[in-house]
Amino acid sequence: MELVKNIFFNTDKLIENTIVKISYTGKFFQENAEEVFIHYGFGNNWDNLNEIKMEKTELGFQVEIELLSNDSLNLCFRNSNNEWDNNDSQNYIFPIEKADLSLVVKEENEVDVSRKLRKTYLWSKKIRLAVYKLITYLPKIISGNYKRKVKTEE
Repeated sequence: MELVKNIFFNTDKLIENTIVKISYTGKFFQENAEEVFIHYGFGNNWDNLNEIKMEKTELGFQVEIELLSNDSLNLCFRNSNNEWDNNDSQNYIFPIEKADLSLVVKEENEVDVSRKLRKTYLWSKKIRLAVYKLITYLPKIISGNYKRKVKTEE
């Protein structure tokens, strides 16, 4: 998605609490800068301000960031000469949408259910083994035909 010329995202919408890849092909990429840093924050006050060095690729400078729960993402870019690309002092501002929780499926007590299933499975195995031993060995013990196998030394 391209919301502003020379800034691309790997998604159609910026959604809170997700990770997004940003590609920058602006002024510094066109001037063949060696290093570019993304300077970003959230909301009108630039909360959680960060600066990360971007990776230079054939497709532009790229970086992945986590979008926090806020109404907007604010960006500007800086090269190693401390020159800024800040959209002519306007900064690059993109809206962040709230996550649609109506599609999220919650499974309650998932751990408890699997633990109960495991316990019942183990008990059923123990009961089957006990029944097998009763059916096989009880008649031999009662009739007196039961003898233990003794290991012979060779």
